[in-house]
Amino acid sequence: MTLPGGDLLPLLLFAHDMLDETDAIALRHVAGGLTISAKPDRTLVTQADTEIETHLRDRIAARFPAHTVAGEEFGTAEDDGDGRWIMDPIDATHNVVRGIEVFATLLAFERDGELQVGVVSAPAMHRRWWAIRGGGATVRADGVERPIRVSAVDALANAQIVFSTLRGLDAAGLGDGLRRLIGASWRDRGFGDFWGHMLVAQGSAEAMLEYGVAPWDMAAPHLIVTEAGGRMTDLDGRASWSGPQVVSSNGLLHDRVLGLLEAP
Repeated sequence: MTLPGGDLLPLLLFAHDMLDETDAIALRHVAGGLTISAKPDRTLVTQADTEIETHLRDRIAARFPAHTVAGEEFGTAEDDGDGRWIMDPIDATHNVVRGIEVFATLLAFERDGELQVGVVSAPAMHRRWWAIRGGGATVRADGVERPIRVSAVDALANAQIVFSTLRGLDAAGLGDGLRRLIGASWRDRGFGDFWGHMLVAQGSAEAMLEYGVAPWDMAAPHLIVTEAGGRMTDLDGRASWSGPQVVSSNGLLHDRVLGLLEAP
């Protein structure tokens, strides 16, 4: 595994070790059948979600007892100064429920308000992306690792746009803006969740729009996108991974994308 040096290296290696374990948990549940329940917000949760988050929390508590955790299933804590792990045990749970193999465990480490390590592991896709602050971004696909960079496409007419869900974006008042953006672009696809942001990071798409996200959805993707040379902001152009709305891009088209989304 090609890794940068520095004091963050042990944290990155620890994250990889944990995700090797949780990948196996996820695949075991997918192969063996899922117990599904609905949360109060009507989103779905499976025993894979809860077992993976429990496993991650236990491993972190044993190795770094002073670190805090923010996770989708069992609550959040603030960084007390020693660092905080931010996790989504299964991003795209609804895909898992419907037998779609596009899902991932997202894990990031934050210290003093800055993301330091981010890893996105998609075991059914045989892919894992990661980044370390100042060390660039990497993907491992089918056992082969390579550094990744956002694309150099600088004309919207040549850009591929990806987005989460038209229904959700319409409900958020962004449907007209998305249609303007798509009308000005080369191609569009509805690659939601982590996958759209990873496509931007590896240069396969130029922009990804998502609404209704939480910090555990965006922490790891934010570091990977930015270390790959891209941008992730809210709709006002402020760098963001903790708000409900995000746009990832290759950077070259970011302002143009925001302008079309906001145009009357």
